[in-house]
Amino acid sequence: MNTKPCQIYIERIDPSKNMARYYVVSLSQSLFNEICVARRWGRIGTRGHEKRHYFTQELDALELLLDVLKTKRKRGYGPKRR
Repeated sequence: MNTKPCQIYIERIDPSKNMARYYVVSLSQSLFNEICVARRWGRIGTRGHEKRHYFTQELDALELLLDVLKTKRKRGYGPKRR
């Protein structure tokens, strides 16, 4: 496996709804050579929640990562605004 670690941060801010959310998806390799997709989300400024998924096939992990990002983009999440 040749997995290179990566982390993607997106957020959704809507002041009219008092909404300030973030979502982080990261891809890494575990000590046991499994591919880990970690998802972290919550209100900006909080620790939030976390869920991890482990895969033996890199392609399966990438598929989940891309599916999650596609779903979040449809819901209005995007890159951090400066």
